[in-house]
Amino acid sequence: MADPERYGVVDFDADGKAREIIEKPPVPPSNYAVTGLYFLDGSAPERARAVQPSPRGELEITDLLQSYLNEGSLRVETMGRGYAWLDTGTHGSLLDAGNFVRTLEKRQGLQTGCLEEIAYEQGWIDTAALEARAELFKKNSYGAYLKGLLK
Repeated sequence: MADPERYGVVDFDADGKAREIIEKPPVPPSNYAVTGLYFLDGSAPERARAVQPSPRGELEITDLLQSYLNEGSLRVETMGRGYAWLDTGTHGSLLDAGNFVRTLEKRQGLQTGCLEEIAYEQGWIDTAALEARAELFKKNSYGAYLKGLLK
């Protein structure tokens, strides 16, 4: 990441294990931002209630994640080559993200995050269910894309 100081950043030890998560550090210990894709257990609401506002006056997700790290139950996965994380916290970055996704979809001819396609490929829905979804969206390009999956 080119500007990790804008995000929560992971500090790794020599073995590549997460040691600390720091919100908007002036001098980031790594270029690995905490992207915002979290899978938390049922203790998250209770833990979140214990989080105190930061000096910026905000409740920071990094504090919640740090509580899991402190007890040894946080696992951090790095995204490798071929993955993209798009910040949408400003008007400009939201526009950039939309343009990026649109460009990928137009050039590759694939939909990004098509739940019906995933469900169909995983066998969670059958051909009839996919056809029904395609029919629901028949007046737009998404419906045409779903219909194309049936060929």
